[in-house]
Amino acid sequence: MKIIGIQFNKRTMVRWKIYIDRARMYMGYISFIMIAFMFLNDLKDASIRQFLDENKWITYPIVMVLFLIFSLILGRMDTKLGVRKEEMRNTSTENPVLMDILETVKGIEKSQTKKS
Repeated sequence: MKIIGIQFNKRTMVRWKIYIDRARMYMGYISFIMIAFMFLNDLKDASIRQFLDENKWITYPIVMVLFLIFSLILGRMDTKLGVRKEEMRNTSTENPVLMDILETVKGIEKSQTKKS
């Protein structure tokens, strides 16, 4: 494939997509931290705002730790409930390549059981 005079092959495009997907995960962490700071900076109540401004070195780390604990709790609940596992299973069943692999494995299992 040629785009703007540059030759691209399928492997290069797939590799770049993987790099972008991995970077997206880390960007999610950065945006998570930014959301926490925006939350603290957007508080309008004068007494809370004054307390935050006077104690930034204490309250900001505490809020970040609370966000982290909350995230760990949500992640643990997701793991216990199996939401991610089910999501991956659904995604896999819609992928024709993975379904071909699954059918091949099932065929091998059947042939192995018949031989036994």
